[in-house]
Amino acid sequence: MFKRVWLWGVACGLGLCGAADAASMPDCAGPVEIGNVRIVRVERSDDVLVLRDGRAVHMEGIRFPRGSKDRAPSAIAEQAYDAIDAMAKGHDLTIAAIAPKEDRYDRVRGQVFSGDNPEPWLQMALVKSGMARVDIAPDRGECAAELYAAEGQARAARTGLWASPAYQVRTPDGLGGDTGTFQIVEGTVLSAEMKDGRAYLDFGPDWKTDFTVTIAPEDMANFRGQGVDPRDYQGKRIRLRGIVQQFNGPEIEIASPKQVEMVE
Repeated sequence: MFKRVWLWGVACGLGLCGAADAASMPDCAGPVEIGNVRIVRVERSDDVLVLRDGRAVHMEGIRFPRGSKDRAPSAIAEQAYDAIDAMAKGHDLTIAAIAPKEDRYDRVRGQVFSGDNPEPWLQMALVKSGMARVDIAPDRGECAAELYAAEGQARAARTGLWASPAYQVRTPDGLGGDTGTFQIVEGTVLSAEMKDGRAYLDFGPDWKTDFTVTIAPEDMANFRGQGVDPRDYQGKRIRLRGIVQQFNGPEIEIASPKQVEMVE
């Protein structure tokens, strides 16, 4: 916490202080990147806040509901965007970020804070209220544990989008109609093996038809870097998330162990 307060003091000295204070910003969010800013609009297609100076901020670590693209009621998406509008528009915001701080579209990848909101951390507020799901990018991992815990509480309480069948956690044998959508799947890994550098986690006895999770050879470095061997998932019950594809049955490709939760 000393590091957080010290960084905040430096930011204030540079004129970067925003509405949130040091106590409201978790260490996992990183140092202040932009302070005391306001937005002009929320881009509904890609979870982006557009600042008055033209810069764009991607709200890292979460995924808004997207109505028909989720094969879900559009009203849920409207509620989510109304929520972020209320939290962000007309308020001074503080953006914290860690490297890599920008995506390929030059958007700042950050955690967003507003001292005017009862829960100053806006990603956390959205997840707690069931207005967003957690979606950790493969090259990131900050605040994953905190966001997953909040999502679990909202899901258990059937808050917000979790009250809709469209957003219920899927089972490995219940993905038939979900191709092309972002889903959370929970089940026990029946077998886990490596072939030509690619990892395959199979959730059924027939890999040609059952649900499989794959990890590309180029993404294995993310697992090695965190001391994780995907073969150790065998026999474990896990929860993972991603876009459902069809290739010898339903499949999700993951790229980081931060996209996997161990289920007790």
